[in-house]
Amino acid sequence: MGLANQEPELLSGLVESVKEISGLAECKNVFKKMHGNLVRRIKLLSPLFEELRDSEEEITQQHIKGFEMLRIALDSSLNLLKSVDEGSKLYQVLQRDKIASKFHEMTEQIEAALNEIPCDNLDLSEEVHEQIELVHAQFRRATGRPDSPDLQLDRDLSAAQKEKDPGPAILKRLSEKLQLRTISDLKKESLAFHELIIASGGDPGDCLESMSSLLKKLKDFVLIENPEVDTSEGEKGVIRHRSPVIPDDFRCPISLELMKDPVIVSTGQTYERSCIQKRLDAGHKTCPKTQQTLLHTALTPNHVLKSLIALWCESNGVELPKNPGSSVSDCDRAAIVALLEKLANGNAEQQRAAAGELRLLAKRNADNRVCIAETGAIPLLVELLSSTYSRTQEYAVTALLNLSINDSNKGTIVNAGAIPDIVDVLKNGSMEARENAAATLFSLSVIDENKVAIGAAGAIPALIKLLCDGTARGKKYAATAIFNLSIYRGNKARAVRAGIVPPLMRLLKDAGGGMVDEALVILAILASHHEGKTAISQAEPIPILMEVIKTGYPRNRENAAAVLWSLCTGDLQQLKIAKDLDAEEVLKELSESGTDRAKRKAGSILELLERC
Repeated sequence: MGLANQEPELLSGLVESVKEISGLAECKNVFKKMHGNLVRRIKLLSPLFEELRDSEEEITQQHIKGFEMLRIALDSSLNLLKSVDEGSKLYQVLQRDKIASKFHEMTEQIEAALNEIPCDNLDLSEEVHEQIELVHAQFRRATGRPDSPDLQLDRDLSAAQKEKDPGPAILKRLSEKLQLRTISDLKKESLAFHELIIASGGDPGDCLESMSSLLKKLKDFVLIENPEVDTSEGEKGVIRHRSPVIPDDFRCPISLELMKDPVIVSTGQTYERSCIQKRLDAGHKTCPKTQQTLLHTALTPNHVLKSLIALWCESNGVELPKNPGSSVSDCDRAAIVALLEKLANGNAEQQRAAAGELRLLAKRNADNRVCIAETGAIPLLVELLSSTYSRTQEYAVTALLNLSINDSNKGTIVNAGAIPDIVDVLKNGSMEARENAAATLFSLSVIDENKVAIGAAGAIPALIKLLCDGTARGKKYAATAIFNLSIYRGNKARAVRAGIVPPLMRLLKDAGGGMVDEALVILAILASHHEGKTAISQAEPIPILMEVIKTGYPRNRENAAAVLWSLCTGDLQQLKIAKDLDAEEVLKELSESGTDRAKRKAGSILELLERC
């Protein structure tokens, strides 16, 4: 009996649950990020239920069990999502650890349910199959990486509770963070507070006294800062005449100025884009705040913080700062418009020259990149990727690379159908064009959905070829792109089947080639896939891995240990080889002196060796 006949109510219920969750209003309190992340991931499950509901696919009892688990998890998630956007904001912020744990618990429940639904056994379209794999990977990563606490909020709450008269800067930040900016906001909070007391029989718990005290302090602060006004033009007029204290979270840790374009680096810290980019351009590859080495140099826009800064600026009558040296001059704007005309209507030579100029203008500054995209140049540049003139092709792909630095341009480039043409340049272009095509694919693949499209377009075999025969620069670009694409599980298999392992082993053994770091990082991510593990095992990797663990840099020792752990788990032959190479002695030393992750991996391998 088909699935549609067997469990129609179950699937229809799942479709409705996702629809209801997707329609929830945006959360605007301290749980905004957790709320948004959970809603976004659940939305991506919708195509699975819709396709199965309309199919005649037969399923096993295991699938039904998984879908039942998922229905329960989605119902619980809906209740949680609704609850955090209602009621007393002070009560919720004082219970934030419990609520954060509930978000993590919901993520784990959904991930566990997805584990019970083996999509390989369902007759799904390739597109839906890949999307579900991708969202499953996102839930899996989220279970191992709970949202980091808001340390500034913790400090401010602690100070506001302990101090009889906390400073205005502390109360200002709390007022902004809790969205309790006006008398009207505080009246609503007072009402929610009293409703909470009534609903709890007069005792909502230990936090009653803290809530009451905080509410009074915030009321006093708002009455002084913003007397008798609401969120209207009157409020803005009052505030505009003062110099408000900029919240610390809104300042760039490097420049200490209010951020205009906040971006997140791989350590999770946020900086002003221009400030961190200057450090990266100067060759600094560490996070200024934590001093950790950056795993990659991609900069992810912090949309949530940018929105909060914009709201704060609007409420305080503050104009967002302009990035020094990052505005489009009249000359640049006029030049861009003129170049667009040549790009659209010029002869082949004029098009080549225009693409070359746009490439340079896009490299110059951020506002040029916005202006070039707004004038409609991206689709015209994509057309030039198919040019028979190698220099035109080279200029066009480099211009797109520079434009893709702007995250909103990434979507425009992909929507213009650029991916297949960029892959074609990667396969057949000049060496410089191939290198910049690889760099462009890496830039576009920062967005998860693009990883699927780039892999499906046949980029990985061409990247492997560049990894083998490119210049030093080209090999770096190819390796970075392959690593980023291989975060998506489907691309791991594509890379292994395209023959990635032998070239990686050659790079790993060539210590003077400068590619050992990249080879190990990619091997570590491929070893987590069963096909990758098999292919690496066949390449006799353990002697070179042991050598790296003995003599390599800390990060390389860590990745070598990760690969070794994957190979030895469930494989007695690989364990025996490691044991014969005196792995115990080397791993004991690593378990004492390695990075935290290296110590964990070394300890796990030692346990396997002891059992063996």
